[in-house]
Amino acid sequence: MPKQYIFLIVAVVFEVIGTASLQASQQFTKFWPSLVVVLGFAGAMYFLTLTLKYMSLGVVYALWSGLGIVLIALIGLVVYKQAIDLWAMIGMVLIIAGIVVIQLLSKTVSH
Repeated sequence: MPKQYIFLIVAVVFEVIGTASLQASQQFTKFWPSLVVVLGFAGAMYFLTLTLKYMSLGVVYALWSGLGIVLIALIGLVVYKQAIDLWAMIGMVLIIAGIVVIQLLSKTVSH
């Protein structure tokens, strides 16, 4: 697997950890979850910048945010018991479809 995709996956994982910890931080009133939020977003930004050495900004951001949206929705469903209705699921399927189209058909993935 090319290193830019490894950097991107790591950035997504850090972002998902940081975002999922926002709920547990209770608006930054709990120290440890709040620290995880800060470290998660710091790690995400670091690995996102490494990804940008190899891929264009728009594509990286689309992939990063799209994957993050889907993973956070799943974590919300499983961990926090937050419901996802049919329209949200359809929207997430469209996001995934967009990611697939970008990866398979776009010539702007790398620069």
